[in-house]
Amino acid sequence: MGRLRTGTAALVLAGAALIGTAGAAGAATGQADRSAAAAVCATAWGSGVKSDADYVSEPLKNIRTGQHTCYDRMVFDITGATGTAGFHVGYVDAFHQDGTGDLIPVSGGAILQIFVNAPSYDPFTGAVVYPGVPGQTLPGVNINGYRTFKDTKYGASYEGRTQVGLGLRAKLPFRVLKSGDQVIVDVAHTW
Repeated sequence: MGRLRTGTAALVLAGAALIGTAGAAGAATGQADRSAAAAVCATAWGSGVKSDADYVSEPLKNIRTGQHTCYDRMVFDITGATGTAGFHVGYVDAFHQDGTGDLIPVSGGAILQIFVNAPSYDPFTGAVVYPGVPGQTLPGVNINGYRTFKDTKYGASYEGRTQVGLGLRAKLPFRVLKSGDQVIVDVAHTW
């Protein structure tokens, strides 16, 4: 009976050692790192429409993008604006040019339609400031290798606001921020 207890105790200790070793091995292979990264990237942004009615008279000067650990980012620069521009951002089933209703194909698993309440032309002279062409990729924007962004399309600049279609890998949570003379759209890599 004593040998049985000693043998059982030895098996329990050996099992505990194996479990501890497996945990250390998992940490060494990055499993623990991936779990920590997922916790850091958790968002509560949601995928519902986000809107702000502010308008500016300064035109949109540039659109640029960037990649971050937890999200891809699109920035609308309205350099020189004395206030912050508003926006209306939400998912659509199809991207239609504002003003004409023409369908503009956008690649990806989901389409985020972005309206920034700033024209892409000088409202006093009518001169083009941001050179977007309806139905074409955004000028100067390269999203090759991005994790979430898959396509960009210029829609229109109509009645003082600029429209952009952003093709995404899937319908994912997003947020919209205003910072000085910028409107910033971040789309998370995961839920």
